[in-house]
Amino acid sequence: MYRVFEALDELVAIVEEARGIPPTRNCIVPRGEVLELLDDVRDALPGELDDAQDVLDHRDKIVTDARTSAEATVSGADEQARDTLESSRAEADRILAEAKAHADRMVAEANAHADHLVTGAQAEAERLVADGNAEFDAVTGRARVESERMIEAGKAAYERSVADGEAERARLVAQTEVVRAAHAESARVIDAAHAESDRMRDECDQYVDGKLADFEETLNSTLRTVVRGRHQLRAEAGQAPDYAAEYPAPEYISDYRR
Repeated sequence: MYRVFEALDELVAIVEEARGIPPTRNCIVPRGEVLELLDDVRDALPGELDDAQDVLDHRDKIVTDARTSAEATVSGADEQARDTLESSRAEADRILAEAKAHADRMVAEANAHADHLVTGAQAEAERLVADGNAEFDAVTGRARVESERMIEAGKAAYERSVADGEAERARLVAQTEVVRAAHAESARVIDAAHAESDRMRDECDQYVDGKLADFEETLNSTLRTVVRGRHQLRAEAGQAPDYAAEYPAPEYISDYRR
């Protein structure tokens, strides 16, 4: 910045020492020296001005990259959630199938056992009847009692087996909570992806705003410097009226201002 002030001082000196154009307050200045000093001023300006312009030029690319990254994250989370849900559903179906097969097997075994007990009781009753016609009434009574007892025992064993099978089936069905847990995990992953996308977008906006604020401060500082230089020129010229509107500046100075 020191070179900026030095070049402005040299410009002031050139203007003060320039030959006037009567009867106006205009003067003739050496174009080469003035342009060279203006180039020095432009080269001495802080590089943050170019950096700020670069940020403005690349803002859309930064936002697009952040949005693309967020969409990729959300897509990955959706795919992961679908895979988890499908595997959980397949596991639940397998467990249910195994539970049903186990229950059916236990019921069949209980039925077979009951049939076997009934068959044995009937055979025992028939043998007792054939062996002792004399004791028909007593043996028949004992055989009937024994048969009924064994039938009741078979039924009780059958009912216990069925109850055990139903309990095992209920326990295996309860494992379907894995599916609900997979849904909850997929929702959490998707929410985290959206939150990360919003955070990246906020950081990008804050970064661009900070660079623009620095750029604004630099421009304001430069503008204040130029204004002070103009006021100093007018003060040293005796607060004379501004004839710029009546007598336009030379073409080479207007071209440089544009």
